[in-house]
Amino acid sequence: MQKRNRKRVQKILLAFLMIFGLTIALAAKSSSLQAAQKEFVVGFDAEFPPYGYLDENGEYVGFDLDLAEEVCKRNDWKLVKRPIAWESKDSELASGAISCIWNGFTMNGRENQYTWTTPYVDNSQVVIVKKGSGIGKLTDLKGKILVVQSDSSALAALTGEDATKENKEICKSLKELQQVADYNSAFMNLESGMVDAIAMDIGVASYQLSAKSDSFEMLEERLSSEEYGVGFKKGNKELRDAVQTTLLGMLYDGTFEEIAKKWNLTDSMCLSMEDATYIDGGKVPPVDTSALIKKGEEIEAGESKKEDTSGSVNKQGIGQVVKLLSEGMLATLSIFFFTLLFSMPLGLLVAAVRMSKIKPLQWIAKIYISIMRGTPLMLQLLVVFFAPYYLFGISTSHQYRFYAVLIGFSLNYAAYFAEIYRSGIQSIPVGQREAATVMGYSRSQTFFRIIFPQMVKRVMPPVTNEVITLVKDTSLAFALAYTEMFTMAKQIAASQASLMPLFVAGVFYYIFNFVVATVMEQIEKKLDYYR
Repeated sequence: MQKRNRKRVQKILLAFLMIFGLTIALAAKSSSLQAAQKEFVVGFDAEFPPYGYLDENGEYVGFDLDLAEEVCKRNDWKLVKRPIAWESKDSELASGAISCIWNGFTMNGRENQYTWTTPYVDNSQVVIVKKGSGIGKLTDLKGKILVVQSDSSALAALTGEDATKENKEICKSLKELQQVADYNSAFMNLESGMVDAIAMDIGVASYQLSAKSDSFEMLEERLSSEEYGVGFKKGNKELRDAVQTTLLGMLYDGTFEEIAKKWNLTDSMCLSMEDATYIDGGKVPPVDTSALIKKGEEIEAGESKKEDTSGSVNKQGIGQVVKLLSEGMLATLSIFFFTLLFSMPLGLLVAAVRMSKIKPLQWIAKIYISIMRGTPLMLQLLVVFFAPYYLFGISTSHQYRFYAVLIGFSLNYAAYFAEIYRSGIQSIPVGQREAATVMGYSRSQTFFRIIFPQMVKRVMPPVTNEVITLVKDTSLAFALAYTEMFTMAKQIAASQASLMPLFVAGVFYYIFNFVVATVMEQIEKKLDYYR
């Protein structure tokens, strides 16, 4: 009987290790497939309309994405639109997870950090205030609270090394300069009266004001002027030159202007056939104009009508929002179920090691649990995703994100489950073990027939709490730019200039947690016979 139980445990552990190993193998396979394909992975902030955002059909669209799509079409590349967490853009680019950053990316102040194309858009940093606020010019911001997006051009215009003397004085005169993750959060702060003004890109400001012009206004004075370019990993001149040549070809045959007109950005165009050098001093490749066919056909009337509304907010009904969020819910559910599948048995294994009589194993388990519980889950996700590159020089594909999310969540929750299991096991009176020994039970029989059933009953309440917490923690997958439900809600909110998608997401989470709590309660009732 003892051998049979041992074999049963070994089979369970072997099956778990096989599933976990299969997950890693799939990640490695996807990385090799990525290397074999000619993919152009564009990293962009999906909450940055009109340059890149999620439309009412659940598609990522925008001025920059249209340009990238045309570039890929002309080079026979496969375009991959990859939303990224803006704070992690440098790590994304350095690790090879994306090919470039193409999303209204300001060159000024970053000249030496990336390999750039020539500028293609002139941009300005402007200030948005509430109507009737009494703020009519930049000097009126004295003593006020101004909010900007973190690591943005607006922040650089006020606090950067190249900031003008006037802007530095404005910044010094502020009561407070706050930073937020995205512009939708900035408008939430302004609308609620928590801040007095927002500094942001004029293109994004114009888009937002198309839906909120009754409540907000833009100051005529500009904080700064700047130029947008496409940023590549430092030294990646071959890919930069290919994109640059294609953009100039698009400018020559009129396609670039058509796309700019579609997004109401013709006044901001600055791409020029006359630019002969890059910022780094390199020579811009010549364009063989004889190989280009001038576009002679006018845009069809139907397309023209569509273009007139591309740069403005297109409001969606709650039904459409629910439909889009339901697609994101599938990603949330996959994180939830796979995390439980891996972390619960792994937690039992860690608990066994933690209670081992072998001191080195005890300490390994203690250190593992201490690290997992003592550091933020978001940080752990970043380590899992970027460690292969920064530690071993291995470039991962964008498809590795999902596997990194699963690995990070499973390792984190396994530590919590391990301590819950340990507390449940140690709460069983020692007398029961002694009685089982007297009756002739082996150690494995004692555990699986006497200890384990009682432990399961006792740990159900804390396990339920962890499972419910996991439902909400799935939103942290945004740290790896994995688009689950909450990330999608933020993207829709940005494109709609509305908070409604966030409230709908809240309802989704509540229903999900209600179902989970009900299921766990029923399981707990089924175990009542152990009382």
